[in-house]
Amino acid sequence: MKKIILASKSFDRKEILERAGISFDILTININEKEYKKKILDPILLVKELAKAKAITAKELLLESNKDGIVISADTIVEFQGQIIGKAKNEEDAFKMIKTLRNQTHNLITGLAITEIGNEKVIVDYNTSKVCFSDLSDEEIHSYIKSGEWKGRAGSYSIRDKASLFIKYIHGSSSNVIGLPMHKVFEILKNDFNLNLLGLSSS
Repeated sequence: MKKIILASKSFDRKEILERAGISFDILTININEKEYKKKILDPILLVKELAKAKAITAKELLLESNKDGIVISADTIVEFQGQIIGKAKNEEDAFKMIKTLRNQTHNLITGLAITEIGNEKVIVDYNTSKVCFSDLSDEEIHSYIKSGEWKGRAGSYSIRDKASLFIKYIHGSSSNVIGLPMHKVFEILKNDFNLNLLGLSSS
């Protein structure tokens, strides 16, 4: 059975795989995201290139350790009216992000890259979901920010927690909004790496 390695420090992505009953290891990867964001302005290309860089970096590290398996990496951003919205640096930044997105529909875009150790193949894809927020007061936004959910999350919110209270609707994949479009993961692993996740169980 091929081992799956999640190249991400995201708690949400970890939980998605766990809930699906998939056994995996975690490898935390650090790349210079600022350099990519300076050079790439197109949001879809940006998340794809960041996901690819993480996957390749993870594969190189695992090769040095003589490990095998399949690496999954991802990167998520929010795009609103042509502007890329990433992760907030502090509470003030998070407040501004939520205030910008309130009573509006934005795109949540996740880039996905999957590769296999010892295999040059790297499959890169992306998924977009549309998310609409309710109209929040400044006081309500401050209350949400105090929850701390904004930390480390694109757009400063998490659909799986308190933000579900003010998300009017989602058009597209709900798992994509959490950070990992599972239908894409399933299709790529089955079609390109001969691994069917429906045949796996957690250990």
